[in-house]
Amino acid sequence: MNFEISAKDVMGRIGKLKTPNGVVETPALMPVINPNLKFISPKEMKRMGAEILITNSYIIYRSEELREYALKKGVHSLIESDLPVMTDSGSYQLMVYGDVEIDNATIIEFQNRIGSDIIVPLDIPTPPDASKEQAEKDLEITLEREREAIQLHDEMGGSSLLAAPIQGAIFPDLRRLSAKKAAELKADFYPIGGVVPLLDSYRFSDVVRVILEVKSELPPSAPVHLFGAGHPMVFAMAVALGCDFFDSAAYALYAKDDRYLTVTGTKKLEELHHFPCCCPVCSDYTPAELKKLPKNERQLLLGKHNLWVSFEEIKTIKQAIKERNLFELVENRIRAHPYLVAGWRVIKEHVELLELYDPSAKQGFFYTGIESCYRPSALRHHRKITNLTLQGEKFVISAFPDEKADFRLIPVFGVVAGEFYPAGHAELPDEDFIEDEAIEEGLNCLFNFLERNKKKRFELGLTGRWISFIEQRNIKIPENAVIGAVIRNSNSGGN
Repeated sequence: MNFEISAKDVMGRIGKLKTPNGVVETPALMPVINPNLKFISPKEMKRMGAEILITNSYIIYRSEELREYALKKGVHSLIESDLPVMTDSGSYQLMVYGDVEIDNATIIEFQNRIGSDIIVPLDIPTPPDASKEQAEKDLEITLEREREAIQLHDEMGGSSLLAAPIQGAIFPDLRRLSAKKAAELKADFYPIGGVVPLLDSYRFSDVVRVILEVKSELPPSAPVHLFGAGHPMVFAMAVALGCDFFDSAAYALYAKDDRYLTVTGTKKLEELHHFPCCCPVCSDYTPAELKKLPKNERQLLLGKHNLWVSFEEIKTIKQAIKERNLFELVENRIRAHPYLVAGWRVIKEHVELLELYDPSAKQGFFYTGIESCYRPSALRHHRKITNLTLQGEKFVISAFPDEKADFRLIPVFGVVAGEFYPAGHAELPDEDFIEDEAIEEGLNCLFNFLERNKKKRFELGLTGRWISFIEQRNIKIPENAVIGAVIRNSNSGGN
C-alpha cells in the first residue's frame, strides 16, 4: 500500500514509496550519515539528488549525548535533515564485531521513538561462506526477531515503515525461505542483507543468484533494498534484477582513501591526469590541483564527486526504464569488469522469472553481445513462432535479407514472420561478425519450428555462416527441410 509503481523495464521499476516524512522516487540511493562525523551535509546531499538518507540507530543509542538529543528532538533534527530517514539497527556492527550491546526489542522501540521513517530489526547477517548449519541457525533468529518487530510495531502504533531483512548466506533455499517468511509478515520494506562481503570480493554471480532467489518469493509490489551496495558500477544490474534502494557509505570511505568513483570502476587520485566527469568538483579542479589540497579538503571534494556520479547513474537508469532500454544499459555497464559479465549471465538460468516482470512491448531490440540472447523477448518470440498455425504445404525460410521468402531467418530469433517486435525491430551486427551463440539460438528456434510443423515441407535459404555452423557441429537437418532451391517456386504457401 506504501509503494506505487509507475514504469517498468526488465525487473526494474520506477516507483514511489510513501514514508511519514515524504515520498521517495525509486530507484533511490540513500547516502549513509554517520551521526558522529561531519562530512557532506544532508542539505547539500538533497541538492545533489538525495531523497532519503540512512543512519545507524545503534551508534546513536550507544552515545548518551546523541541518544538523549534524538529522543528529545528526533533523528531528523539530529542529522539536520527534513528528508525521510531509514535507521539501521546495528546488524552491520554485529557482522563485523560478532556482538552488539543491545537487544532487538530495545532497538525497535528506540527507532520508533526517535521518528525513523524505516525501522530495521536486529537481524543476523551470515557470512557468505558460513556453513549451512550456521546460516540456518542465524536465519531462525532473524525470523524470530522479525516476528517480534511486527508485534512491537503494531503495539506502538507508529506510522513508520517496518523492514524485514532477507538473510540466508549463499544458500538458495534459505534465501527463498527467508523471503517467503518475510512476505508472510507483510512488512513494508525488504532489505537483502549479508551481501557486502560478496560485493567487496566481486562475487557478482553469487549476488545475482541471491537477488533472483529472493525476488522469486517476494510479491511484485514489494520495495527491495540491496543493503551495502554503494558503488555505481553495480546499480544498473541490480535495478534490472528488481532492487529499488541502495545505501552508500562508499562515497565517503573511498574518498578518505583518495579513491575516485566512476560507473566503470574505481580510480586512484594519484593515477589520474584528467577527470572523466563534469560534475561541479571535476569542473572546478584538475587532478593535479586536487592532489595539492589539504587532506580534509581533498577528501570532502572527492566525497562530493563520488556522490554526484552515483546520483547521475541513478538518473541514467531511470531514463533507461522510461525508454525501456534497460537491457542495453546493463549490457553496456557489465563490460566494465569480467566478473560483472559473469554475474549478469546468471540470468539465463532465470529467464522465466525475468519474463514475468519484463514488459512485452518495446520500441526496439539492440543486440550488444551474447547476453542479448538471454532476454525474455527472445524467449517469447521462440514460443510464438513455434506455435504459429501454417496455412499451406510448402514454405521458404531464408537468411538472405533481400530474398523473397515466407519467413526470414535471423540470429537470436530464428524464424521471423513480418516486422513485429522484437525480431522485426532488431538491430543486429552483420551475421559474419555476430557471436556463435546468436546463431545457435536462431537454429534452436528454427529446428523447433520445423519439428512443430513436421508434416509441412520447407526450403532453407542459408548463408555461408549458417551452413558453416551446421557443418562444424555435424547438425542433422530435419527430414521435412532441404537446403537450397529444391522446392522454390513450387506452389509455395503463405503463413
